[in-house]
Amino acid sequence: MSRGMSKCRITNAAPAARVSEATTFGDYAPSSRGSSEPDAMDPAIREKIKDHPCFSREAHLYFARMHLAVAPACNIQCNYCNRKYDCANESRPGVASHRLTPDQALRRAIAVANEVPQLSVVGIAGPGDACYDWMKTKATLIPIAREIPDVKLCISTNGLALPEHVDELVDMNVGHVTITINMVDPRIGTKIYPWIFYDGRRYNGIDASRILHERQMLGLEMLTERGILAKVNSVMIPGVNDEHLIEVNKWVKDRGAFMHNVMPLISERSHGTFYGLNGQRCPAPSELIALRDRLEGNTKVMRHCRQCRADAVGLLSDDRAHEFTLGQPPADETYDSGKRNAYRQLIERERRGQTLEESDAATPVSAPSDELFLIAVTTKGGGRVNEHFGHPQEMQIFSVCQKGIGLIGHLKIDPYCLGGWGEEATLNTIIDAFEGLDVLICSEIGKSPKNKLARRGVRATGAYDGSYIEQAIGALYRAVLHIEALATAI
Repeated sequence: MSRGMSKCRITNAAPAARVSEATTFGDYAPSSRGSSEPDAMDPAIREKIKDHPCFSREAHLYFARMHLAVAPACNIQCNYCNRKYDCANESRPGVASHRLTPDQALRRAIAVANEVPQLSVVGIAGPGDACYDWMKTKATLIPIAREIPDVKLCISTNGLALPEHVDELVDMNVGHVTITINMVDPRIGTKIYPWIFYDGRRYNGIDASRILHERQMLGLEMLTERGILAKVNSVMIPGVNDEHLIEVNKWVKDRGAFMHNVMPLISERSHGTFYGLNGQRCPAPSELIALRDRLEGNTKVMRHCRQCRADAVGLLSDDRAHEFTLGQPPADETYDSGKRNAYRQLIERERRGQTLEESDAATPVSAPSDELFLIAVTTKGGGRVNEHFGHPQEMQIFSVCQKGIGLIGHLKIDPYCLGGWGEEATLNTIIDAFEGLDVLICSEIGKSPKNKLARRGVRATGAYDGSYIEQAIGALYRAVLHIEALATAI
């Protein structure tokens, strides 16, 4: 079935290199291991992450986040950032269509909480820096905590002004903070940050990077001491800090970071960033996967990041920001927790059901080879195979071998089935993007795309409709390795 490890490729957003072994993520235990990492996790930590989509891969299947773009001012300049650029279809940090006042943000948060039962987290991720534009951040989060008490609060920051506000974050019950840390060697920092503004003056060069580094480490240590979970984001910049991120990982782990998220540089020339205008290349998906694999085991590695906009709303895979415009929320709307409470009860039952069935997926695979396969899965969420092949805008990509099942990325695609009719040009583009995959698992697929995929060497099956993703992958893998007849499955 496999066409050979050296030839197969897979991506986050386009085909990339096949990894040599199954990968794991944080609170997600590979199904063939038979032991669950969450069991070893502190119960208090598990409670904090169980419904935070950015701190838990499992949670991102069920829960949504909301970013409020109330903090436009920033105290550093990054060579990969241009906050003036905005495209409605662009998913990139620092981008927002509208800046909100704290009052507008509260009204928007209430409207979203009433209409999006999956909402579990409200955060501020710019479009500047949440800690530097502190008065707006504080004026937003305090009333939200009062009016919507059952959401988690979080912020994202570059860390320069973070130490000044950690105690206030504790007082405001902000339980999660993301810090972007791209270097621990100020010499490398000079290639990333032209300047910073700190303590009333502007610094350039090595002085700027040294101050930023010291403040980031201090802020991370303060968060850890006070029990706030910290996630570190790092932008992978080939030839600048790609190898250096190994050292960054060691530093942030030693200072208590809960999770490390290595993101690919986005440097389109049209964005107008320094890197974009000067031809700095982005990492290949294979390079990103390889680096994440090297970091795995030192600390939890995030693999489900979508590099969200500063005004994102909804599940990570389904941004609904366009549904909630500035003119929609009435000033007198109040929060109604009914839908959200009902949804949470549903999810608890769903998770219990998945736990009861995990023993099937955890059955060890006994086979003469340890061949690895790459599998695309269509899903609407909930950790199940529940989406028609022609409908999704992305597919989850898993690797599977005897060592386990692991999420390795996402394949961005355009839905080709619109109004019951398939767009052939779009379908051909999707099939081209499937180069390197072995299997597609979906709820349903038409005869034409199934045959076209087969001619490319990709088997497609709708036999696992409604199954949990890991169970479906495990069952299919065992069938293949035991050379069982696949006619009923594919």
